[in-house]
Amino acid sequence: MNNDVNDIILRLNATSPETIRLGIASRAKMRRLEMNFTQKGLSARAGIPLPTYRRFETTGETSLSNLISIAFVLGMTPDLEKIFSERRYQNIDEVINADKIRARKRGRRND
Repeated sequence: MNNDVNDIILRLNATSPETIRLGIASRAKMRRLEMNFTQKGLSARAGIPLPTYRRFETTGETSLSNLISIAFVLGMTPDLEKIFSERRYQNIDEVINADKIRARKRGRRND
């Protein structure tokens, strides 16, 4: 229940990339502690240098490859696989126009 509340609060406050990165790092740290792993133990299991893992927990910055390795060790890869998987519609017009959007092979120029 407490994690649900934290997730909701983080989503409400997730107004910047930095906030999102720090939230992910914080949840990874909580999961690591739940699994009773040290930073050294998790970094070894993930095949990531310890300083790289420490920087991730502190700043939320790491490569996508490292993030996937961390998620794998923590048993969180199903959550990563959901990223960009489904479109969420805001109104009925978006649902109606979804077929038109899917047919496009390229985006428009935004110059």
